[in-house]
This record gives sequence, C-alpha cells and structure tokens, in this order.
Amino acid sequence: MDEFKLDWMENSAIEQQVELYVSKYQQATPQKKQGSLRTEINNIIAHASNTYKVDPGLVEAVAKSESDFDVNCTSSKGAMGLMQLMPETARELGVRNSYDLVENIMAGTRYLKSLLDRYDGNVTLSLAAYNWGMGNLERHPRRLPRETQTYIARVNNFLHQQKA
Repeated sequence: MDEFKLDWMENSAIEQQVELYVSKYQQATPQKKQGSLRTEINNIIAHASNTYKVDPGLVEAVAKSESDFDVNCTSSKGAMGLMQLMPETARELGVRNSYDLVENIMAGTRYLKSLLDRYDGNVTLSLAAYNWGMGNLERHPRRLPRETQTYIARVNNFLHQQKA
C-alpha cells in the first residue's frame, strides 16, 4: 500500500483533477434529492472509473456487494460508506469523510485499481484482497475464507447480470 500511496502522491495532475471535481461536485449539489441518488452514484462511478481506468461495471458490482449502495453503511468490522473503506485504508488514501459519496467512490476505485495493478489485472485476486486484505491473501493464498469466496461470487454475479 505504501508503494501505491507514493505513486498516487507523485501523480499530482490526477490529484488536482480529482480535487477540482470533488470541489465543483460538492458545490453543485448542496441538497440531494432522494430519487436522484442512484443517478448521482452512477455519475461518480463513471468519473472514478474513467479517472483510474477501471471497468465501471466492476466498481458498480463492488459497491453493490459491499453496501447495496447504502451511503451511510458501516460494517461490524468498521468499514464505512458505499465502498466500505476500512479506517486505515481510508486514511492511507487521504479520505477525510468516508461517508461522502465522491470521496468514498473515488478512493474505493483508486484502491481497487491499485489491487488490479498489484495482481496483474487478475480480478479474482483483486476482489479477494479488497475483501480479505492484501496481507491475508498473500500470507495465506490457499486459505481463502468462505466469506471471501462468497463475496467474489457475488461480485461476479452482479457483473454477469449487468452484461445480460
């Protein structure tokens, strides 16, 4: 993660673009209408996917699997927001408010991209690391917990449904 964090910090052009987008987006949407929340989420996912070059369907499937698009979701283990960022991961990614849609989706997508890069584009390994943690996956690659196996299957099922 430290290697990714340094790469991100060195890439100031993308960082500035994201900050500008977050600032403009937050100013343009002071009050959110409940009916347009899903459209808002889709727009942010599209922007994050384009920024980090990650399949928007994968980002959407992860968000669906993690929180069922519940912006205020908190897991029993402390993961927060739509993309269910763990507090330490959120801090490493520079997230100030894990429940902010833009920050959460941008950071979650950036983290997913770092995992895809780390595992040479292998979506299954990237999803396993997203759910179980890189350290766990790399220390115990043959002991994937049932919860993580179910998570990978659920994300893949959502991806398949999108394409059908």
